[in-house]
Amino acid sequence: MAKRTTKKKPLLKRLPSDNAPPPIPTYPTPIPLSSIIGQPHALDILNRSMQSNRVHHAWIFHGPKGTGKFTAAIAWASILLDPTSAPDLNGNIAPDPTSQTQHLINAGTHPDLHVVRKEMARYNDNKKIREAKLASIPKAVVEEHLIHPVSLASASNTNSIASKVFIVDESELLNLETQNAILKTLEEPPPGTVIILVTSNQDRLLPTIRSRCQRVIFAPLDDDAMRAWITTTNIETTPEHHQWLLSTANGSPGQYLNAHNADIYQWATDLEPLFAQCDRHQYPLTLGSRMAQLIDDWAKAWVKTGEKIGENRSKLVANQIGTAHMLNLIADRYRKQLTTPAKTHHALQAIDAIDRAQNELSTNVQLRFVMDHLAAGLSEPTHECV
Repeated sequence: MAKRTTKKKPLLKRLPSDNAPPPIPTYPTPIPLSSIIGQPHALDILNRSMQSNRVHHAWIFHGPKGTGKFTAAIAWASILLDPTSAPDLNGNIAPDPTSQTQHLINAGTHPDLHVVRKEMARYNDNKKIREAKLASIPKAVVEEHLIHPVSLASASNTNSIASKVFIVDESELLNLETQNAILKTLEEPPPGTVIILVTSNQDRLLPTIRSRCQRVIFAPLDDDAMRAWITTTNIETTPEHHQWLLSTANGSPGQYLNAHNADIYQWATDLEPLFAQCDRHQYPLTLGSRMAQLIDDWAKAWVKTGEKIGENRSKLVANQIGTAHMLNLIADRYRKQLTTPAKTHHALQAIDAIDRAQNELSTNVQLRFVMDHLAAGLSEPTHECV
Protein backbone atom coordinates (compact mmCIF):
# COMPACT_ATOMS: atom_id res chain seq x y z
CA MET A 1 0.00 0.00 0.00
CA ALA A 2 1.31 3.41 -0.94
CA LYS A 3 2.61 5.42 1.94
CA ARG A 4 0.26 8.20 2.88
CA THR A 5 1.87 11.57 3.09
CA THR A 6 0.50 14.72 4.57
CA LYS A 7 1.56 18.11 3.41
CA LYS A 8 1.66 20.84 5.97
CA LYS A 9 -0.06 24.03 4.93
CA PRO A 10 2.15 27.09 5.22
CA LEU A 11 1.45 29.24 8.23
CA LEU A 12 0.00 32.60 7.32
CA LYS A 13 0.73 35.67 9.39
CA ARG A 14 -2.66 37.13 10.19
CA LEU A 15 -2.57 40.70 11.41
CA PRO A 16 -5.60 42.41 12.58
CA SER A 17 -7.89 40.68 10.01
CA ASP A 18 -7.78 37.64 7.71
CA ASN A 19 -7.39 39.91 4.69
CA ALA A 20 -4.00 41.22 3.61
CA PRO A 21 -3.08 43.91 6.14
CA PRO A 22 -2.79 47.48 4.92
CA PRO A 23 0.61 49.16 5.06
CA ILE A 24 1.70 50.34 8.47
CA PRO A 25 0.64 54.00 8.76
CA THR A 26 3.61 56.31 9.01
CA TYR A 27 3.20 60.02 8.34
CA PRO A 28 1.50 62.54 6.04
CA THR A 29 3.29 64.02 3.04
CA PRO A 30 5.73 66.60 4.45
CA ILE A 31 5.47 70.29 3.71
CA PRO A 32 8.52 72.59 3.37
CA LEU A 33 9.93 73.58 6.75
CA SER A 34 9.62 77.22 5.72
CA SER A 35 5.85 76.72 5.33
CA ILE A 36 5.36 76.03 9.05
CA ILE A 37 3.26 78.98 10.23
CA GLY A 38 3.60 80.84 13.52
CA GLN A 39 6.78 79.17 14.83
CA PRO A 40 9.65 81.53 13.90
CA HIS A 41 11.64 80.78 17.07
CA ALA A 42 11.51 77.00 16.57
CA LEU A 43 12.40 77.24 12.87
CA ASP A 44 15.30 79.59 13.66
CA ILE A 45 16.79 77.03 16.07
CA LEU A 46 16.51 74.23 13.52
CA ASN A 47 17.95 76.32 10.69
CA ARG A 48 20.88 77.55 12.80
CA SER A 49 21.71 74.00 13.88
CA MET A 50 21.96 72.94 10.21
CA GLN A 51 23.97 76.00 9.21
CA SER A 52 26.51 75.23 11.94
CA ASN A 53 26.96 71.66 10.62
CA ARG A 54 26.58 70.48 14.22
CA VAL A 55 23.10 68.99 14.42
CA HIS A 56 22.59 67.46 17.86
CA HIS A 57 21.65 63.77 17.88
CA ALA A 58 18.62 63.97 20.23
CA TRP A 59 15.77 66.50 20.31
CA ILE A 60 12.49 67.16 22.09
CA PHE A 61 9.83 69.12 20.19
CA HIS A 62 7.34 70.17 22.87
CA GLY A 63 4.29 72.41 23.17
CA PRO A 64 0.48 72.28 23.10
CA LYS A 65 -1.25 69.77 20.85
CA GLY A 66 -1.77 70.84 17.29
CA THR A 67 0.90 73.55 17.12
CA GLY A 68 2.97 71.95 14.36
CA LYS A 69 5.50 69.83 16.29
CA PHE A 70 5.07 66.60 14.33
CA THR A 71 4.63 68.46 11.03
CA ALA A 72 7.90 70.29 11.68
CA ALA A 73 9.66 67.04 12.66
CA ILE A 74 8.76 65.41 9.34
CA ALA A 75 9.65 68.55 7.38
CA TRP A 76 13.02 68.78 9.13
CA ALA A 77 13.73 65.09 8.58
CA SER A 78 13.15 65.56 4.84
CA ILE A 79 15.95 68.17 4.85
CA LEU A 80 18.36 66.23 7.07
CA LEU A 81 18.16 63.07 4.95
CA ASP A 82 18.50 64.74 1.54
CA PRO A 83 22.02 65.18 0.08
CA THR A 84 20.66 67.97 -2.18
CA SER A 85 19.83 70.18 0.84
CA ALA A 86 21.57 73.55 0.54
CA PRO A 87 20.99 77.21 1.52
CA ASP A 88 18.24 78.96 -0.43
CA LEU A 89 18.10 82.68 -1.31
CA ASN A 90 17.15 83.48 2.30
CA GLY A 91 20.01 81.44 3.72
CA ASN A 92 17.67 78.70 4.97
CA ILE A 93 18.65 75.15 4.09
CA ALA A 94 16.16 73.33 1.87
CA PRO A 95 16.27 70.27 -0.42
CA ASP A 96 15.61 69.99 -4.14
CA PRO A 97 11.87 69.18 -4.18
CA THR A 98 12.34 66.91 -7.22
CA SER A 99 15.14 64.81 -5.71
CA GLN A 100 14.98 61.04 -5.29
CA THR A 101 15.07 61.46 -1.51
CA GLN A 102 12.01 63.73 -1.57
CA HIS A 103 10.23 61.25 -3.83
CA LEU A 104 10.85 58.43 -1.34
CA ILE A 105 9.86 60.53 1.68
CA ASN A 106 6.67 61.76 -0.02
CA ALA A 107 5.78 58.16 -0.80
CA GLY A 108 6.43 57.11 2.81
CA THR A 109 9.08 54.61 1.70
CA HIS A 110 12.39 56.20 2.64
CA PRO A 111 14.35 53.41 4.40
CA ASP A 112 16.11 55.75 6.82
CA LEU A 113 13.12 57.75 8.07
CA HIS A 114 11.52 55.87 10.96
CA VAL A 115 8.34 57.16 12.62
CA VAL A 116 7.17 55.53 15.85
CA ARG A 117 3.49 55.95 16.74
CA LYS A 118 1.26 54.09 19.16
CA GLU A 119 -0.96 52.91 16.28
CA MET A 120 1.87 50.64 15.11
CA ALA A 121 0.86 48.28 17.90
CA ARG A 122 -2.05 47.21 15.68
CA TYR A 123 0.47 45.69 13.24
CA ASN A 124 2.66 43.86 15.74
CA ASP A 125 3.19 40.10 15.42
CA ASN A 126 2.10 39.61 19.03
CA LYS A 127 -1.69 39.30 19.25
CA LYS A 128 -1.73 40.54 22.84
CA ILE A 129 0.02 43.75 21.78
CA ARG A 130 -2.26 44.18 18.75
CA GLU A 131 -5.39 43.91 20.85
CA ALA A 132 -4.24 45.97 23.85
CA LYS A 133 -5.65 49.42 24.54
CA LEU A 134 -3.56 52.18 23.01
CA ALA A 135 -3.04 53.96 26.31
CA SER A 136 0.74 53.92 25.79
CA ILE A 137 3.36 53.15 23.17
CA PRO A 138 4.26 49.49 23.81
CA LYS A 139 7.89 48.72 24.47
CA ALA A 140 7.78 46.09 21.71
CA VAL A 141 6.89 48.79 19.16
CA VAL A 142 9.81 50.97 20.30
CA GLU A 143 12.17 47.98 20.15
CA GLU A 144 11.02 47.06 16.63
CA HIS A 145 11.00 50.57 15.15
CA LEU A 146 13.73 52.38 17.11
CA ILE A 147 16.05 50.38 19.34
CA HIS A 148 16.76 47.63 16.78
CA PRO A 149 16.96 49.64 13.52
CA VAL A 150 19.07 52.40 15.10
CA SER A 151 21.98 49.96 15.26
CA LEU A 152 21.72 48.98 11.58
CA ALA A 153 23.67 50.63 8.80
CA SER A 154 22.03 53.38 6.81
CA ALA A 155 20.24 52.02 3.75
CA SER A 156 20.69 55.12 1.58
CA ASN A 157 24.38 55.81 2.43
CA THR A 158 24.43 59.39 1.10
CA ASN A 159 26.29 62.59 1.96
CA SER A 160 23.34 64.08 3.81
CA ILE A 161 23.26 66.00 7.10
CA ALA A 162 21.87 62.89 8.85
CA SER A 163 22.03 59.27 7.77
CA LYS A 164 18.96 58.18 9.77
CA VAL A 165 16.12 60.02 11.49
CA PHE A 166 13.78 58.56 14.12
CA ILE A 167 10.63 60.44 15.20
CA VAL A 168 8.63 59.28 18.25
CA ASP A 169 5.21 60.91 18.17
CA GLU A 170 3.31 61.44 21.45
CA SER A 171 6.43 60.41 23.34
CA GLU A 172 4.73 61.26 26.64
CA LEU A 173 2.98 57.89 26.14
CA LEU A 174 6.25 56.01 26.67
CA ASN A 175 6.07 54.33 30.07
CA LEU A 176 8.99 54.46 32.50
CA GLU A 177 10.33 51.04 31.49
CA THR A 178 10.40 52.00 27.82
CA GLN A 179 11.95 55.39 28.53
CA ASN A 180 14.72 53.69 30.48
CA ALA A 181 15.19 51.26 27.60
CA ILE A 182 15.96 54.07 25.14
CA LEU A 183 18.31 56.02 27.42
CA LYS A 184 21.49 54.48 26.02
CA THR A 185 20.23 54.97 22.46
CA LEU A 186 19.58 58.65 23.17
CA GLU A 187 22.97 59.09 24.81
CA GLU A 188 25.15 57.39 22.22
CA PRO A 189 23.38 56.68 18.93
CA PRO A 190 25.47 55.73 15.87
CA PRO A 191 27.05 58.70 14.05
CA GLY A 192 24.64 60.50 11.74
CA THR A 193 21.54 59.44 13.69
CA VAL A 194 18.98 62.05 14.76
CA ILE A 195 16.18 61.16 17.20
CA ILE A 196 13.23 63.51 17.73
CA LEU A 197 10.77 63.03 20.59
CA VAL A 198 7.51 64.89 19.92
CA THR A 199 5.39 65.59 23.00
CA SER A 200 2.61 67.82 24.30
CA ASN A 201 3.70 67.07 27.89
CA GLN A 202 7.46 67.00 28.33
CA ASP A 203 7.07 66.72 32.12
CA ARG A 204 6.07 63.08 31.59
CA LEU A 205 9.51 62.37 30.17
CA LEU A 206 12.22 61.35 32.63
CA PRO A 207 14.70 64.06 33.65
CA THR A 208 17.44 61.79 32.31
CA ILE A 209 15.67 61.78 28.93
CA ARG A 210 15.25 65.56 28.90
CA SER A 211 18.88 66.15 29.88
CA ARG A 212 20.10 64.24 26.83
CA CYS A 213 18.04 66.25 24.35
CA GLN A 214 18.00 69.70 22.81
CA ARG A 215 14.54 71.15 23.45
CA VAL A 216 12.51 73.22 20.99
CA ILE A 217 9.25 74.79 22.11
CA PHE A 218 6.29 75.19 19.76
CA ALA A 219 4.13 77.92 21.27
CA PRO A 220 0.43 78.60 20.61
CA LEU A 221 -0.06 80.72 17.48
CA ASP A 222 -1.19 84.32 17.81
CA ASP A 223 -4.37 85.51 16.06
CA ASP A 224 -2.53 86.76 12.97
CA ALA A 225 -0.74 83.44 12.55
CA MET A 226 -4.00 81.53 13.04
CA ARG A 227 -5.67 83.63 10.35
CA ALA A 228 -2.69 83.04 8.04
CA TRP A 229 -2.97 79.29 8.65
CA ILE A 230 -6.71 79.25 7.96
CA THR A 231 -6.11 80.81 4.53
CA THR A 232 -4.04 77.74 3.63
CA THR A 233 -6.98 75.40 4.29
CA ASN A 234 -10.24 74.72 2.49
CA ILE A 235 -12.32 75.16 5.64
CA GLU A 236 -15.58 77.00 5.12
CA THR A 237 -17.61 78.16 8.12
CA THR A 238 -20.05 80.85 9.11
CA PRO A 239 -18.51 83.84 10.93
CA GLU A 240 -20.07 82.67 14.22
CA HIS A 241 -18.79 79.12 13.74
CA HIS A 242 -15.32 80.37 12.80
CA GLN A 243 -15.11 82.66 15.82
CA TRP A 244 -16.12 79.82 18.14
CA LEU A 245 -13.51 77.53 16.61
CA LEU A 246 -10.86 80.23 16.89
CA SER A 247 -11.58 80.86 20.57
CA THR A 248 -11.70 77.14 21.32
CA ALA A 249 -8.47 76.33 19.46
CA ASN A 250 -6.37 78.52 21.82
CA GLY A 251 -3.73 79.10 19.15
CA SER A 252 -3.63 75.48 17.94
CA PRO A 253 -4.34 74.78 14.25
CA GLY A 254 -4.65 71.10 15.10
CA GLN A 255 -7.30 71.80 17.74
CA TYR A 256 -9.17 74.07 15.30
CA LEU A 257 -9.12 71.34 12.66
CA ASN A 258 -10.15 68.58 15.08
CA ALA A 259 -13.05 70.62 16.44
CA HIS A 260 -14.18 71.46 12.91
CA ASN A 261 -13.95 67.88 11.62
CA ALA A 262 -15.78 66.48 14.65
CA ASP A 263 -18.42 69.25 14.42
CA ILE A 264 -17.91 70.12 18.09
CA TYR A 265 -19.59 73.48 17.43
CA GLN A 266 -22.85 71.61 16.95
CA TRP A 267 -22.28 69.80 20.25
CA ALA A 268 -21.72 73.14 21.99
CA THR A 269 -24.86 74.61 20.46
CA ASP A 270 -26.90 71.53 21.40
CA LEU A 271 -25.65 71.36 25.00
CA GLU A 272 -25.45 75.05 25.89
CA PRO A 273 -29.04 75.31 27.26
CA LEU A 274 -28.28 72.37 29.57
CA PHE A 275 -24.95 73.86 30.65
CA ALA A 276 -26.79 77.10 31.38
CA GLN A 277 -29.01 75.18 33.81
CA CYS A 278 -25.87 73.89 35.52
CA ASP A 279 -24.69 77.49 35.88
CA ARG A 280 -27.91 78.14 37.81
CA HIS A 281 -27.20 75.03 39.95
CA GLN A 282 -30.16 73.20 38.43
CA TYR A 283 -29.46 69.55 37.60
CA PRO A 284 -30.54 68.84 33.98
CA LEU A 285 -31.83 65.27 33.98
CA THR A 286 -30.96 64.70 30.30
CA LEU A 287 -27.46 66.18 30.24
CA GLY A 288 -25.53 63.00 31.10
CA SER A 289 -27.41 60.82 28.61
CA ARG A 290 -27.19 63.48 25.90
CA MET A 291 -23.41 63.81 26.26
CA ALA A 292 -22.99 60.02 26.16
CA GLN A 293 -25.25 59.79 23.09
CA LEU A 294 -23.30 62.47 21.20
CA ILE A 295 -20.04 60.65 21.93
CA ASP A 296 -21.47 57.29 20.86
CA ASP A 297 -22.95 58.67 17.62
CA TRP A 298 -19.67 60.35 16.73
CA ALA A 299 -17.66 57.21 17.52
CA LYS A 300 -19.87 55.02 15.31
CA ALA A 301 -19.61 57.51 12.45
CA TRP A 302 -15.81 57.71 12.84
CA VAL A 303 -15.48 53.92 12.66
CA LYS A 304 -17.78 53.78 9.64
CA THR A 305 -15.76 56.46 7.85
CA GLY A 306 -12.65 54.37 8.47
CA GLU A 307 -14.28 51.35 6.85
CA LYS A 308 -14.99 53.37 3.71
CA ILE A 309 -11.35 54.33 3.30
CA GLY A 310 -9.95 50.94 4.25
CA GLU A 311 -8.90 51.71 7.85
CA ASN A 312 -9.60 49.21 10.62
CA ARG A 313 -10.69 51.67 13.32
CA SER A 314 -11.45 50.47 16.83
CA LYS A 315 -14.75 51.45 18.47
CA LEU A 316 -12.92 51.58 21.79
CA VAL A 317 -10.42 54.10 20.42
CA ALA A 318 -13.29 55.99 18.79
CA ASN A 319 -15.04 56.29 22.17
CA GLN A 320 -11.82 57.54 23.75
CA ILE A 321 -11.36 60.22 21.09
CA GLY A 322 -15.02 61.26 21.24
CA THR A 323 -14.90 61.47 25.03
CA ALA A 324 -11.75 63.60 24.84
CA HIS A 325 -13.58 65.95 22.47
CA MET A 326 -16.46 66.24 24.95
CA LEU A 327 -14.29 66.85 28.00
CA ASN A 328 -12.20 69.41 26.11
CA LEU A 329 -15.38 71.21 25.07
CA ILE A 330 -16.63 71.42 28.66
CA ALA A 331 -13.23 72.33 30.10
CA ASP A 332 -12.79 75.13 27.57
CA ARG A 333 -16.23 76.53 28.41
CA TYR A 334 -15.43 76.77 32.10
CA ARG A 335 -11.83 77.95 31.67
CA LYS A 336 -13.24 81.01 29.90
CA GLN A 337 -15.34 81.74 33.00
CA LEU A 338 -12.27 81.92 35.25
CA THR A 339 -11.73 85.54 34.21
CA THR A 340 -15.16 86.54 35.54
CA PRO A 341 -14.97 86.93 39.35
CA ALA A 342 -18.62 86.05 39.93
CA LYS A 343 -18.16 82.76 38.06
CA THR A 344 -14.70 81.75 39.24
CA HIS A 345 -15.75 79.41 42.08
CA HIS A 346 -18.27 77.56 39.96
CA ALA A 347 -15.79 77.29 37.07
CA LEU A 348 -13.13 75.79 39.36
CA GLN A 349 -15.70 73.35 40.72
CA ALA A 350 -16.64 72.35 37.16
CA ILE A 351 -12.99 71.75 36.27
CA ASP A 352 -12.66 69.53 39.35
CA ALA A 353 -15.71 67.57 38.14
CA ILE A 354 -14.02 67.07 34.76
CA ASP A 355 -10.89 65.76 36.51
CA ARG A 356 -13.04 63.28 38.45
CA ALA A 357 -14.64 62.16 35.19
CA GLN A 358 -11.21 61.49 33.68
CA ASN A 359 -10.22 59.46 36.73
CA GLU A 360 -13.42 57.41 36.50
CA LEU A 361 -12.79 56.73 32.81
CA SER A 362 -9.28 55.50 33.64
CA THR A 363 -10.82 52.90 36.00
CA ASN A 364 -13.22 51.67 33.27
CA VAL A 365 -16.45 53.10 34.70
CA GLN A 366 -19.14 52.96 32.01
CA LEU A 367 -19.36 56.11 29.90
CA ARG A 368 -23.04 56.75 30.66
CA PHE A 369 -22.39 56.67 34.43
CA VAL A 370 -19.35 58.95 34.04
CA MET A 371 -21.38 61.50 32.10
CA ASP A 372 -24.22 61.35 34.67
CA HIS A 373 -21.73 61.96 37.50
CA LEU A 374 -20.18 64.79 35.51
CA ALA A 375 -23.56 66.44 34.95
CA ALA A 376 -24.22 66.28 38.67
CA GLY A 377 -20.83 67.81 39.42
CA LEU A 378 -21.36 70.64 36.96
CA SER A 379 -24.66 71.60 38.57
CA GLU A 380 -23.57 71.21 42.23
CA PRO A 381 -23.95 74.47 44.24
CA THR A 382 -20.76 76.24 45.23
CA HIS A 383 -20.00 76.93 48.86
CA GLU A 384 -21.19 80.49 48.39
CA CYS A 385 -24.61 79.22 47.32
CA VAL A 386 -25.15 76.71 50.10
